[in-house]
Amino acid sequence: MKKWMLMVIFVLLLSACSEEVQPTAQSEEKDEPKATEQQADQEQEGTEKDEESDEDVQPADAEEDSEELAEEEAVVEAVYELNEANWTLEPVSDEYNSQVVLLTIDDAPDTYSVEMAKTLKELGAPAIFFVNGHFLDTEEEKAMLKEIHDMGFAIGNHTYSHQKLDDVPEETQRDEIIALSDLIEEVIGERPKFFRAPHGVNTDFAKQLVKEEGMLLMNWTYGYDYFKPYMDADKLTQAMVTGEGPEVDVPYSLLKPGANLLMHDREWTAAALSDIVTGLRDKGYEMLDPEKIITP
Repeated sequence: MKKWMLMVIFVLLLSACSEEVQPTAQSEEKDEPKATEQQADQEQEGTEKDEESDEDVQPADAEEDSEELAEEEAVVEAVYELNEANWTLEPVSDEYNSQVVLLTIDDAPDTYSVEMAKTLKELGAPAIFFVNGHFLDTEEEKAMLKEIHDMGFAIGNHTYSHQKLDDVPEETQRDEIIALSDLIEEVIGERPKFFRAPHGVNTDFAKQLVKEEGMLLMNWTYGYDYFKPYMDADKLTQAMVTGEGPEVDVPYSLLKPGANLLMHDREWTAAALSDIVTGLRDKGYEMLDPEKIITP
């Protein structure tokens, strides 16, 4: 009897335990859809973030494309070639303006070159600054050259020590030219594209070396600031704008389309520079961008 009663009690206890467990299982089953909804919300948020991320990337890509296009548009086409018969620059076809002059400044960056570069920059007038190595002995002088280059001006090779090339052996000529190109590259990050010999004196060896170095050898059409009668801003302005130098036996004008104008780092030239540019423009001449000149 006792055994039977114990068995009944045991069965009743098992039934009670079974009923208590079921709600827990149902509760867990009801929580699952909630977890699924949360997961869906997370996936949706992730998708939205991905879409936002894609939207964020698109303007950057567009900006890069715009910058690349601007760089392509900034490339200047070389369409003027040097006439070695008179050292003028001539357009390769009639579609380009022939009424141009090239401004060049020798003996940079001595004393007034940065000032002259700033004047030209304000006027929007491009030029070539021909450099001597003995004006690049100090860090301050190198900084002056870099400043001129950073303003957008072309830098040319005028030999290291302004040596008259036909007075020295070929090895010295090589050093005068190559050493300066190396130094210019060290300062501004690129080698010069233009070469002008001191006093306009070249040798066959120097001509070949300059060509091998990828530089265009040029002299000039006219210049007056190294003659004593024109060491005055007003007189120099008159001579450069008209092309005439009667005080030095040039009573006629040397100004012509494509003229290659020689000037120097000089106090009177710096003072006259703005009026020279303005005067030439008033005569209908455009200042030629050196980037438009065909080089080797």
